[in-house]
Amino acid sequence: MNTRMTTLIAAGILGSSLALAGCSAADEPAEPSASQSEDAHGGHDGMDHPADGGPVPEGMTEAVDPEYPVGTEVTLTADHMEGMDGATATIVGAYDTYTYAIDYTPVGGGEPVTDHKWVVQEELQNPGDERLADGTEVTVTADHMDGMDGATATIASSTDETVYVVDYEADGMEMTNHKWVVENEIQPAS
Repeated sequence: MNTRMTTLIAAGILGSSLALAGCSAADEPAEPSASQSEDAHGGHDGMDHPADGGPVPEGMTEAVDPEYPVGTEVTLTADHMEGMDGATATIVGAYDTYTYAIDYTPVGGGEPVTDHKWVVQEELQNPGDERLADGTEVTVTADHMDGMDGATATIASSTDETVYVVDYEADGMEMTNHKWVVENEIQPAS
């Protein structure tokens, strides 16, 4: 009976070791994908960003005569995410609102995020109707990335340019309904 028990224990340890070896860091990619990490310019470093941005917040006002109407193919000049600058994109939404770059620490902890571009007025808790001043403390209701919804943030900068939702592909990853790109981060497709 002792030999049988020893054999069972040894088999269990061996099986567990093999299972754990399958989870080792050696199987992880050397470079994070666009959904895992973004460059420091947009404050997305090391954070998950879904491939589908989902619907825009309720109450958004569609732009009446945007420079780039829905369906227009454009070239992005923004660098919020790796591979974005120079990518071809299609406009899927154009809106008139105030758009903010924010600094915040993710809910649940993590490294502080600086100059995250962008959140819109409708993604802030009780912002009122007026443009918020730089330095204003706000609560974010957007969920673009893990730890953003409910985070306390500080307005780093803002713009009243038309803001767009785009579909684009970068580094082999297709992004749909990506929020947000402001007008000065877009140029006509060549």
